[in-house]
Amino acid sequence: MPSSPTPSPTPEPSGVRRRSLLGAAAAAPVLASLAGAGSAAAAPAATTASAGADPAGGPRALPGGGDLGPNVIVFDPSTANIQGRLDEIFKQQESAQFGTGRYALLFKPGTYSGLNAQLGFYTSIAGLGLSPDDTTINGDVTVDAGWFEGNATQNFWRSAENLALVPVSGTNRWAVSQAAPFRRMHVRGGLNLAPDGYGWASGGYIADSRIDGTVGPYSQQQWYTRDSSVGGWLNAVWNMVFSGVEGAPAQSFPEPPYTTLETTPVSREKPFLYLDGTEYRVFLPEKRTDARGVSWGNGTPRGTSLALTQFYVAKPADSAATLNQALEEGLHLLLTPGIYHLDRTVEVNRAGTVVLGLGYATLIPEGGVTALKVADVDGVRLAGFLVDAGPVNSATLLEVGPEGASADHSANPTTVQDVFVRIGGAGPGKATTSLVVNSRHTIVDHTWVWRADHGDGVGWETNRADYGVVVNGDDVLITGLFVEHFNKYDVQWNGERGRTVFFQNEKAYDAPDQAAIQNGSVKGYAAYKVGDDVAEHEGWGLGSYCYYNVNPSIVQHHGFAAPNRSGVRFHGLLVVSLGGNGQYECVINDTGSPTSGTDTVPSKVVQYP
Repeated sequence: MPSSPTPSPTPEPSGVRRRSLLGAAAAAPVLASLAGAGSAAAAPAATTASAGADPAGGPRALPGGGDLGPNVIVFDPSTANIQGRLDEIFKQQESAQFGTGRYALLFKPGTYSGLNAQLGFYTSIAGLGLSPDDTTINGDVTVDAGWFEGNATQNFWRSAENLALVPVSGTNRWAVSQAAPFRRMHVRGGLNLAPDGYGWASGGYIADSRIDGTVGPYSQQQWYTRDSSVGGWLNAVWNMVFSGVEGAPAQSFPEPPYTTLETTPVSREKPFLYLDGTEYRVFLPEKRTDARGVSWGNGTPRGTSLALTQFYVAKPADSAATLNQALEEGLHLLLTPGIYHLDRTVEVNRAGTVVLGLGYATLIPEGGVTALKVADVDGVRLAGFLVDAGPVNSATLLEVGPEGASADHSANPTTVQDVFVRIGGAGPGKATTSLVVNSRHTIVDHTWVWRADHGDGVGWETNRADYGVVVNGDDVLITGLFVEHFNKYDVQWNGERGRTVFFQNEKAYDAPDQAAIQNGSVKGYAAYKVGDDVAEHEGWGLGSYCYYNVNPSIVQHHGFAAPNRSGVRFHGLLVVSLGGNGQYECVINDTGSPTSGTDTVPSKVVQYP
């Protein structure tokens, strides 16, 4: 593996309530720069398909490469009426929270002026250069909350990647909540994370980005920023976490609630599509240890790349059998935007396989199968897709490594990035456990695992899902962990030497009574449970909220549970009762003050033990 790069140099309103439909709740080795911007047509682009050969030496039955499909919209600087096309897609997607539309808006390298790309649900915007600065928009990429009366707590499932922005007003607005990553972005100005009017917001995630000006979170309840550079950071509400961020506020939890790590222990940026001349490739950034600052500081990131002809370009009509055939023939998978119904498990068995989704490609397992399983192999990369539970209960939805996996993957771990899981909301769905990580050294970098609290197919037993994330593998690192509303443990961590940097949680809103959540003699299941036999574990910047709106008398003993031993350590813990709808007695185990009355004020523990 090539050596790691040198990191590059370089009175507010406060949101205190959470989302609710009623508005009652708070909230090739190093590569050269590209030449040219490609063709002028704004149309889904294609590469030359190639039959190639499968790993067994025979010809492939399935082609690699191909057309990216109708929902990948490709622009270049000469395209006419870009703004009109952006507005058309936004109008369709603005409030389509549980709709079926999926879009990827891709901009070839060059300069674009006078654009405001407003992003609705299931819409991704990205540049097609190797560096964000290869694709500059003199204008904005905007997320606001006018569709929801200024409340941004449901601004989910959208993303921005690999662009440079020169905001018209000097500041770009990105008012999002969960599952809305801001990656590999260069904002030549400031970044406002609140909606117009400073309404409620509950985000969010920034990685590998440079914000030249100040970031203003304003009403954002929590935020995690990784391996980036900021010109300043304005304020904090409950829980702001930074790792490897140049310009981040100093460590100061509990007041203000900044948890700051100088570096990120291990990171490897998300794979991304780019243009090499007129040919599409997928860049695979290399692993960094003790990372700090952006990975593209000199304009060219470090890593390798794959030609699109090495991918099976999947369409929503493809069956699971076709996807598995492509994998067996040695192809990677590029999932174009849309909804994929799977009657069997997609099985990733080859080391180094890439499964990359565009435009929130969505996998729905049918008949209770697991959507996707990864073997205990090196270097698999899963990125950029959504798994939606089906109406028949799945024991698991996504498995990284089989049960008992034990191989050492420290040199080349599997990464799971911007992979989101949903149970209910878009319709009935059930799953006993959503995400299981069995392989050692896995890096999960930004996930939102969500048992729906609103939408269709929602109810204590209707979208039953006992466990959100279960980690059995040793040496697993999770950076940016969002898990909410599970019937039992939201996170159960059984592996040794696990680490989490940033955790956001809400307990299930809809428990009917105290008995429904009782965990033996303990009142309620912890949001984050470290197994009783675990000897080493560490977490930084973890928060859990309760909003028992069906039965506000419910008491939750604690947000966090862990064995009381010196090798199990936490830094910057908090619990919050939202408006007094349920209460916490403690923060972790039997430590930490109870939440109080109807005051939405966090109870905090700086260090444990």
